Amino acid sequence: MADLRDERLQVMLSPEELSALDDFRFKHRMPTRAAAVRELLKLGLTVHGTTNGGGGMKSSNYGVFSRGPDGHTQGGSDPEAAG
Repeated sequence: MADLRDERLQVMLSPEELSALDDFRFKHRMPTRAAAVRELLKLGLTVHGTTNGGGGMKSSNYGVFSRGPDGHTQGGSDPEAAG
């Protein structure tokens, strides 16, 4: 079956989030960042499901790293520990 991708999604990431994405990509020998994002999306939907549990939360509540007074901090959650 042909894998058609006709929608483009732009995502802004902090330097820490981009580093975590690249670490995941290289650890799993993925060819592109887009492939890594698709794999992480698939894993997240498998674990979390597709139910609408967010109800009214801000997008800043969904960062990979915890936020301190100066924005994203290095001391946030470890994406490797979650998997």
